[in-house]
Formats: sequence, structure tokens, C-alpha cells
Amino acid sequence: MVLMKMKETAESYLGKKVTHAVVTVPAYFNDAQRRATKDAGIIAGLTVMRIINEPTAAAIAYGLDKQKGMKNILIFDLGGGTFDVSLMTINNGIFKVRAIDGNTHLGGEDFDHRVMDHFIKRFKTKTGQDIGNDNRAKQRLRQEVEKAKRVVSYQLQARIEIDSLYGGRDFSETLTRAKFEDLNMDLFRLTLQPLEQVLKDSGIAKEDIDEIVLVGGSTRIPKIQQLVRDFFNGKEPSKGINPDEAVAYGAAVQGGILSGEDEFALLVVQDVTPLTLGISSLGDIMTPVIKRNTEIPCKNTSRFTTVHDDQTEVLFPVFEGERPITRDNHYLGNFLLTGVPPAPARVPNIDVSFEIDADGILKVEAVDKASGNKAGITITSEQSSLDVNEIQRMINDAERFAEEDQKEKQRVLARNELEKFAYTIKIQIEEERSSVSKSNHGKISKAAAAELEWILDHPTEERQMYEKRHLQLESLVLPVLNMFRSEL
Repeated sequence: MVLMKMKETAESYLGKKVTHAVVTVPAYFNDAQRRATKDAGIIAGLTVMRIINEPTAAAIAYGLDKQKGMKNILIFDLGGGTFDVSLMTINNGIFKVRAIDGNTHLGGEDFDHRVMDHFIKRFKTKTGQDIGNDNRAKQRLRQEVEKAKRVVSYQLQARIEIDSLYGGRDFSETLTRAKFEDLNMDLFRLTLQPLEQVLKDSGIAKEDIDEIVLVGGSTRIPKIQQLVRDFFNGKEPSKGINPDEAVAYGAAVQGGILSGEDEFALLVVQDVTPLTLGISSLGDIMTPVIKRNTEIPCKNTSRFTTVHDDQTEVLFPVFEGERPITRDNHYLGNFLLTGVPPAPARVPNIDVSFEIDADGILKVEAVDKASGNKAGITITSEQSSLDVNEIQRMINDAERFAEEDQKEKQRVLARNELEKFAYTIKIQIEEERSSVSKSNHGKISKAAAAELEWILDHPTEERQMYEKRHLQLESLVLPVLNMFRSEL
């Protein structure tokens, strides 16, 4: 509906049909949200030429007249419902995103709700009546609260007057800037976490940021400006860009680039992916294929194999997130590769390719090298229903549980190494059966089989136990194999 309305507005202004569009989205939109946005464009009758991150669009608008030399630009985009931070380097017309972070559920609406809750309690204290379940009364209050929020961005207080708000009672209250800041201070401080993250991810120090660009209506709040200024040790944000128009302006420039306009012929925009993408491998380990903050469009391939003898099918679960164990990340979907030629475990070679297009949309394909059989998936919005708060939670959890995650990863890796060694010994002793004495062959084969059976019965042992049994198996089989090799 929004895109249809924008299409009508553009056609009315231009006096001709509009068929193509560049659509901006919060940088932290995941794959499903980008797909849903693109689908909405198609439903609205538009050919969506590109999905572009809002901070990237704002940086294009800011840097259009600053194409000479190199600058590090931080885009702080706080709007009505979402918050993004992007760190970009502009170097002679090349706009390169270095890192992105944000929260897709933080913005002006959240600040409004805090003030509304405060006034609903005040109204109940004064009158004994609760308007919490009256949608009409709440909507009227919301409209006045939003107006007052804007007023206290440039005045010290605002008066809210609503005739007959509920039960015939009038509502009259004053919202001061100090009270507004007090009600929302914890939310305001949440904006500092992504600032720290993008500096950490990009490896760029605070002192090396040349410009700070504020985008989105909520950046007009004085306390937000103060927090950003204090974070950067007193550095003043740039005032040379309209925070309400910057994103749309940058998107229009991107449209000009894609349309081949001569004016933008030398501009190049390089964006990045917001989250690590990978496959769940043996033991629920997250095996990254494309790491977070990788430039897009991009394609990367990793090699996988089977875990059982004579396995002819392999299931590939696809995840996004920063935790080393996939159950802590977000599941995107899966696909099944069939027709793998029977072979001992870990012998087949299967290449899995992840490809992200210019819109940030993901395609995954697996190819068995022996048979040439292929299977793949294009992640759809139906398969990916991640709540908007989940992305930030995943990154916060990755830091909070880093030590615990590392222990779990080491435990699983120790188990996998033991299993891998046992399989290797099992295969090797069969290949060299004719050259090894019957007693030694039976001894080693039995030991490897027993170890594999023990692993199946003990999937959650401590790392030290797996390592101990690994050493015991080595001490049993390696002397025999080494003696055999020396004889050869």
C-alpha cells in the first residue's frame, strides 16, 4: 500500500507513468524482510531495480559533492521505527560500506509509547479511569504525544490538551524535555551499542571518523545529538543534510546510477551483508560460508562431506547469526542433495555455494563433485520469520556467551576429531587389509568400530574425555600402522 501510494504521488508530480524503483530498507533487514519488500514492489506494479540500505543511501546523498579524496563517514540513522549505523569510506567516487549494525525495533514510536504509558498512568491516578483498552482514546493521545515530542525537541516543554478524552473527562498535562528524556533514557542509550560495534567491526578508531551524518526524524531529539557528540569526544555531527530527505535523495541517485545517467557514471556503491551465513555441520557447529560485513554482491564456496558410510543423501540446514552453535542462530531453511554415490564416510566432496545478489537476497546451491548432482534453495519469506528484535539479540548474545560458546565448540570439535580419526583408521585398515596381519587387522578394525559405537552412545561427553579416548586410540593403532609402513 505504501509503495502504491508513492507510485501514484510520483506519477502525479511527473505527469507520466512510473515503472521502475529503487527501494530503501533498514540496513539490518534480514533476507526474508528484503524479499517481502521486493515482493511488495512487484505487487505495486513496480520493477524493483535495487534494494538499498538506508544508511548507504544517506551516505550517497551526503557524499555526492565530496568525491575528491578519502573520508570515513559514519551514518547514524534513527527514524520512526528502526535504527541503523553504517560506517562508510568515500574514496574518489567509490562508496564502500565498511561495517553496519543496528536495531530494527528502535525509534520514535518506542519513545512515543513510553510517554503514552506515563500519561495513561497519570490519567488513571487523577480520574480512576483506565483508557488502556480504549483504542480510540489511545489513538487521540498518541497523536498529541507525537506532536509534543516534536515540540520538546526545540522547546523546553509542550502542553497536551484533549477534550473529553475518556468517560467525559478532559485531559490536560505538560510534557517537559527533562521528563521526556528521563522516560526514554535507557532507549536512547541503546543507540550507543551499534556505534561501538561498527567501530570494532571496521577496525576504524573514533578519532579517524571524518564526518558524522545524522539521518531520520528522531535524530532531531537534543539528547540523542548530545549522546552522539559525547561518544565521539565532542565532535559535532554534520548539519549539511536534511535528515528527512537524505535517504530518498540517495535512492534517487542510485536510480540514476542504474539508469546509466552520465552525471553519476563514475559513482560506485559497495554494500555489505549484515549477518554471517552458513551451514549447520556435524555436532550443530555453525560453519560460516559468507561472513558478516562481506561486500555484496558476493559468492563464496565451502566444501562439505558425508558423516556415515554409503550415505546417498545430505541435508543442508542454512542459518544466519554470529554464534558458533547453530541452535543459537536463526534458521533460514534447508534443502536435500540426493544421488550422492555410495562411499565411506568423509570421502565424498560436496561444494556448497552461497550467493548474495545486489539486493542482499540469498541463494544456496550444493554440487556433488563425483556425480555432478545439484540441489539448492532460494530463501523465501515464508521460510524465514525472524522477529525484528532477534538480530540484535543474536549479536548481543554472541558477545555475552562468548566464553561458554567457545567451550561448547571445543567440546564438539574434540568429538568430531575423534570420530574423524576413527573413520580414517577404519578406511585405511580396509585399504591395506592384504598387507597387514590378520590379527593386527582385526585388532585395529575392532578398536575403530568400538570407538565409533561409543561416540554414538556418548554424544555429550566432556571435551577432555573425547581427547583422552583419541589419545588411547592413537596409542593402540599408530604403532601397528607405523610398523607396517616401516616394513614397506
